[in-house]
Amino acid sequence: GYRTMKFSIVNTAQGSGEWFSARLGRVTGSKAADAIAMTKSGESQKRRDYKAQLLAERLTGQTADNFVSKDMVWGTEQEPFARMAYESRNGVLVRETGFLQCDEHLIGSSLDGDVNGFEGIIEIKCPKTSTHIKWMLDGGLPADHEPQVLHNMWVSGAAWCDFISYDPRLPEHLQLYVHRIHRDDAAIQLHADNIFKFLQELDALHEQLKNAAA
Repeated sequence: GYRTMKFSIVNTAQGSGEWFSARLGRVTGSKAADAIAMTKSGESQKRRDYKAQLLAERLTGQTADNFVSKDMVWGTEQEPFARMAYESRNGVLVRETGFLQCDEHLIGSSLDGDVNGFEGIIEIKCPKTSTHIKWMLDGGLPADHEPQVLHNMWVSGAAWCDFISYDPRLPEHLQLYVHRIHRDDAAIQLHADNIFKFLQELDALHEQLKNAAA
């Protein structure tokens, strides 16, 4: 059932070889949405693809090809500035940890930062300008990022998560959008159940492939 996770911190730069090794075969926050993606008729293609990717990682001990788009490069470059803007607005210090590796399950989480020893966590996005504006106008947490936020709160045990969108191309007063999500144990329990179901299916397929007759 749902309870606080035990995890170890792998302190390494996100994107480094060590970071990819730490994530190997684990369900992470950025992919949580794929792990729970269902359609009316059952499992989505994204969920099947993610299963195959994690099986490949488990069986080969190597990470899947990690494609980096132009948008992802922009996001990585802007993230430190987003963090600083947030720190100065909220008057807090954000700590960076590389990867949180759960002790008991093949689950993990790469946080963009935490406040007060995981009392709170942050999730930074540096999207296209039109997306940033849309999020500001809509308010709240963008629905497609909800699984990632729930996952990271589950793993870290945080009481809240500040979802941050940052775009330095806009006038200064519009550059930073922050929305706080308070912990909802029922929502996290539901998320945990979905992830455990995914992991059970993954384990069964893993066994099946390991024991397949030559």
